[in-house]
Amino acid sequence: MIKTLYGLSMVVSLLSLAPSCSPVPPKVALQEKVVADADGAGLTLPPGFGACKVAENLGGTRHIAVTSTGLIYLKIMGKVADGKGIIRLKDTNGDGKSDEVAGLGNYGGTGLAIKNGYLYASSDEEVFRYKLDNKGEVVNTIQPDKIITGLKSENQHASKSITLDNDGNIYVNIGAYSNSCQEQDRTPGSKGRMPCSMLDSAGGIWQFRADKLNQTYANGVRYATGLRNVVGLDWNTQLNQLFVMMHGRDDLYRLFPEIYTEQENAELPAETMYALKKGDDAGWPYIYYDPMLNKKIVSPEYGGDGKKEGGKDAIDPVMAFPAHMAPNGLLFYTGDLFPAKYKNGAFIAFHGSWNRAPLPQKGYFVVFVPFENGKPTGKWEVFADGFSGMKEVNGFNGVQHRPCGLAQGPDGSLFVTDDQRGTVYRIFYTKK
Repeated sequence: MIKTLYGLSMVVSLLSLAPSCSPVPPKVALQEKVVADADGAGLTLPPGFGACKVAENLGGTRHIAVTSTGLIYLKIMGKVADGKGIIRLKDTNGDGKSDEVAGLGNYGGTGLAIKNGYLYASSDEEVFRYKLDNKGEVVNTIQPDKIITGLKSENQHASKSITLDNDGNIYVNIGAYSNSCQEQDRTPGSKGRMPCSMLDSAGGIWQFRADKLNQTYANGVRYATGLRNVVGLDWNTQLNQLFVMMHGRDDLYRLFPEIYTEQENAELPAETMYALKKGDDAGWPYIYYDPMLNKKIVSPEYGGDGKKEGGKDAIDPVMAFPAHMAPNGLLFYTGDLFPAKYKNGAFIAFHGSWNRAPLPQKGYFVVFVPFENGKPTGKWEVFADGFSGMKEVNGFNGVQHRPCGLAQGPDGSLFVTDDQRGTVYRIFYTKK
């Protein structure tokens, strides 16, 4: 029988879990306890890896955080049953099924993180923290601490992704409410605003204190700017540095058909990874990164012709990926369960594209980026595929799952959310 807390009746009625995914106490070797789904949860993985579906049909599950005791917290896009926007999954009887589901928070969104005994969660305008007890349970679900308020939220790129460092700071993405800061947004031929006035309160990463209440822009620091929208970000503890994945701009062909072809539109610009330091500028909206030329190119709204280089003072990305794949999750792997090659490397969840026509859509997978000497090698590989349920995605209809959030479990498992149908996957290494 499924137990419910906080009246999360709709989520519980939809909950479906794979019976083969057994629980793992943090100090027990996973391969001794977990059995992968017979079909590998529908995923294609490297040799030696297995996967199971922890839960299904949970709604728009975005970012995810797992406690040291194995409790799973999920952020829901929009609101779910009874107005709750955070789900907590728990296995109470050791059979591998989350038979107790709790809901808390009367706001939806994306951002979620656990640090120093607190669960941090964001709405589109605010960031909250909830005290956790020694079992990983939220102490007070009704009255969280409001640590940040009054953040800019418009009709696009409104969700606030978050991560924390080891010095008591929290980093918040405030996405630009625009495609490319045009005078008339997404209008063919419209020029770019000069300067782009929205950069004073959006289009970048802001730093705040993680333990101070009711902070506003006045209390924070614009840590980095020129970032159109960052959904996936993580603090690299080995390098003590912030890394982010930026969503590149859209509509080059539709807005400037005299400069770009449809195929160029499908291949431009790159989805980019940046290693950020305080004061960095990544150049949006004035430039974009061309993954074929490996150069920063002036945006057409600002006088670019598709070839003119720009961004002299803008930082270069440390990695560039194919266009329009929508990187929504970034995680640096610090566990010991996976083979040594994965240690301190980056996993990225690519949500999948919608605007690469006439070419097939891309993404819908989790990739791995090896790091050496504190830097990405420049090579990346598909780690987990098969989420879309299709050999080739043309258009968008029919896609089964879209990976979004990533988290590392206490035993080193990799958890992946899906915001298309609300499936939570657990990936682990099974070969001894």
